Amino acid sequence: MSITDNQGEAAVETPRARKIDLKLEAIATVVADVDRTKRFYSDLGWRLDADIAGEGFRVLQFTPPGSPCSAIFGSGITAANYLIVSDIEAARAELAGSGVDISEVYHYAADGRRVSGPDPERRSYASWASFSDPDGTGWSLQEITQRLPGRVETGDTTFTSSPELAAALRRAAAAHGEHEKRTGQHDDNWPDWYAEYIVREQSGRELPR
Repeated sequence: MSITDNQGEAAVETPRARKIDLKLEAIATVVADVDRTKRFYSDLGWRLDADIAGEGFRVLQFTPPGSPCSAIFGSGITAANYLIVSDIEAARAELAGSGVDISEVYHYAADGRRVSGPDPERRSYASWASFSDPDGTGWSLQEITQRLPGRVETGDTTFTSSPELAAALRRAAAAHGEHEKRTGQHDDNWPDWYAEYIVREQSGRELPR
């Protein structure tokens, strides 16, 4: 899709310099019949990533073939758009610095209560922030550093910017430091260890130790 000016010509605006990538992860839609929706998209050959039910809600997540973005369908949920980031606090600060009225970073306690601050263990999928545009379109930011199994094809490792790659390298470096502490010796083969760590992290496989 292109945006055109009053003369019908494509208008191109130079993007602002960014530090943190905001990757469109999923779009949530409220449906009347979850089972009917599940049958429809299963018959289309879309990958079923999740079917979660709780008190007063049920959620499906499907991914179209070859798509990096998923679709969420459910009852008892709120329609919203989901963005993933590698550093929730840095992403929130960048958006706030651009004038966005964004919530504080938060996570959820075991009993479902919303608690201020990022997840104490900084687990993947567990830290959030949210905002809305002037028309009320809701956006939720979710920090993801290690994928769940099956979410990304095994071996697929891509980065859309140097900050994203740098963040992955820092996580690999920290984990490798713990690896060397456990073994008690310097690892001359650290580049291969880093590479294996990053690939496994993105594909949701067990991380090397």
